[in-house]
Amino acid sequence: MKYVGTCLCGKVAFEINGEFDSFFLCHCERCRKDTGSAHAANLFSSTARLRWKSGEDNVRTFDFNSTGHIKSFCIDCGSALPNLQMGGTLLVVPAGSLDCDVPLQPDGHIFYSKKANWDEKLEKVPKFDQLPEEDKA
Repeated sequence: MKYVGTCLCGKVAFEINGEFDSFFLCHCERCRKDTGSAHAANLFSSTARLRWKSGEDNVRTFDFNSTGHIKSFCIDCGSALPNLQMGGTLLVVPAGSLDCDVPLQPDGHIFYSKKANWDEKLEKVPKFDQLPEEDKA
């Protein structure tokens, strides 16, 4: 399978060739800080290959205090990007960085006990197709 992706500003483009082993939503404090959201959504593969199509010089990788909590990102727009971890044996791909459909559903929530206090019953929160207009009353 081939997957393609870019950063928000479009300066970085990449391609993933192969299959993903797993797809997890991580609620740990570090992933919440990285994303500014309730969780990170990452695809993992021990066999797929990453190829930078453009902008590889715009990619930086941050390893938080050398702990192995690693994030790669575009230096211009800050978008999360794929990276290799565990000595190059594990490819981690932020699901939102892909410009194509992902044919997998998440395998599960990890570090769920660390979830944000507001991360409850989100399926009950009103849904809008765009930014709602302010009440003009």
